[in-house]
Amino acid sequence: MNVVVTRPGLDALVSGVSEIVNRRLASGETAHAVADLLRARLPGLDLLTPREREGSPDGYVSTPLHSQDDFSIVSVVWRPGQETPVHDHVAWCTFGIINGIEHETLYRDMGDHLVEIGQVANRPGEVSGFAPPGDIHKVRNSSGEVGVSIHVYGADVGRLGSSVRRVYDLPVRR
Repeated sequence: MNVVVTRPGLDALVSGVSEIVNRRLASGETAHAVADLLRARLPGLDLLTPREREGSPDGYVSTPLHSQDDFSIVSVVWRPGQETPVHDHVAWCTFGIINGIEHETLYRDMGDHLVEIGQVANRPGEVSGFAPPGDIHKVRNSSGEVGVSIHVYGADVGRLGSSVRRVYDLPVRR
């Protein structure tokens, strides 16, 4: 038997992102337009099932909620302290925080090392967007609760398997 998961707010988000993507704006403009949309239509925790909201002790969990050729919507669930490696992306990205705090550290690639160029703590209700190049970062759930965020990528992560273009294993210098 197939179980249908109802995802409140997802259809409206998919429709709105489709309209923006169909305008064929530059990557940065698309990311910012989708950020404005996500700010207005950020779903609640009921977008995910209670089981999906638990996360995993093995690491953060990314779940594609919608994928098509030109964009994807993905939920990311993080238990306290879980983090990504330092990475960048294949396309523009917009994300909104539903629960927890996503602490983001930004880097610049200097060839043989990385330089930290900033940090931001993204809290519930906050939305941001960016486009490559210049999107090298590491993200960590710095809160004491399970974090949940929605990420919209300008690529088909269902086909690609991930939005990550490159993981950086370079020393960080100040």
